Amino acid sequence: MISVEQALAAIVEGLHPTGGEIVPLAAAWRRVTASDIVARLTQPPHDVSAMDGYALRAADGQLGAVLRVVGNAPAGHPWSGRLAGGEALRLFTGSVVPDGADAILLQEDASRTDDRVTVNEAVRPGRHIRRAGQDFRAGDVLVPAGRQLTARDVGLIAAGNHPWVTVHRVPRIALLATGDEIAMPGEPIPPGGIVSSNSHALAALVRAAGGEPMVLPVAADDRDAITRAADAAEGADMLVTTGGASVGEHDLVQDALRARGLTLDFWKIAMRPGKPLMFGRMGRVPLLGLPGNPVSSLVTAILFLVPAIERLAGLAGHPLPVTMATLGEALPANDHRADHLRAHLSAGEDGGLVATAFPRQDSAMLRLLTQSDALIQRPPNAPALAAGAPVPIIRLDTLGL
Repeated sequence: MISVEQALAAIVEGLHPTGGEIVPLAAAWRRVTASDIVARLTQPPHDVSAMDGYALRAADGQLGAVLRVVGNAPAGHPWSGRLAGGEALRLFTGSVVPDGADAILLQEDASRTDDRVTVNEAVRPGRHIRRAGQDFRAGDVLVPAGRQLTARDVGLIAAGNHPWVTVHRVPRIALLATGDEIAMPGEPIPPGGIVSSNSHALAALVRAAGGEPMVLPVAADDRDAITRAADAAEGADMLVTTGGASVGEHDLVQDALRARGLTLDFWKIAMRPGKPLMFGRMGRVPLLGLPGNPVSSLVTAILFLVPAIERLAGLAGHPLPVTMATLGEALPANDHRADHLRAHLSAGEDGGLVATAFPRQDSAMLRLLTQSDALIQRPPNAPALAAGAPVPIIRLDTLGL
């Protein structure tokens, strides 16, 4: 068995980002840039006024000076002349500062009568003027490749005059549940069977992580059925299987897919829940095999599939962020496997987070997972911890999963 850290590193290193596609800027939020986005213009393109007021020469803007107003220049209507000594031009926020002017007299610092304006507050050179290129210049890199676009990025790209952007294609993730006992919600349940939650839960997780799920029909515990179902994943960027066969988790899946060229990087991880997890490649399609138990399936998907989708989408695929909390109740010593305990969070007296593990950690109890706010991380062979001890956690309540 390998460690959680080794498994994640092997998965991320074995993946490559999807190719680029051009999308409208309006559809680019949360997509990952496939190339640098370079400004097509200078912003602002001219020296402009940052306030409503009057453009003038700083030398003429002494306290008590009276200047002649030679015109108005609203934003979008620049004045074509050159300002001379003793003259002022009425401006508004965003108006182009005319040639000859090097200062702005705020309107609240001025008194105007007809075409004369009196300076009630001395001006300073350059005050209230936004210089051309103050924000960016044509040719500047506005957003680098490999960045997941925020709303702020979208606004910056628009200001750089880009109606379209090149982003990585949304990863297509094929989901294949296996097992004779499995029925999809609403279908007849076979004798001794169960309703499958994995496909729907994983499809939602894939969407939340930025992927496009492709839910394949449930495959029976039969090599031909698994092979036929896996053939439908040919156009996917990754195939994710859940479950294997009663004779041994993933045994049948491995045997069936070897006929399609499956090669394994690893099988089995020193973790709980989720020990029987495998990763390999079926031809050009990476394969991530998750356990069949619903809690094990979702916990391993959170730890490994989410970073894998991020990597395919053009990001680094880092481990999920970890924060610290204090234990609400004591925990016993851990064995040789890393533990991920489902826990709820509360506020401590000092305002910090308190994580309390649920008494039962059965990997088939999906309801407790939905009530969990976090996973308490316990490394292999960790000693017993008393209540109040610090522990690392992965917050589920902030991941949108």
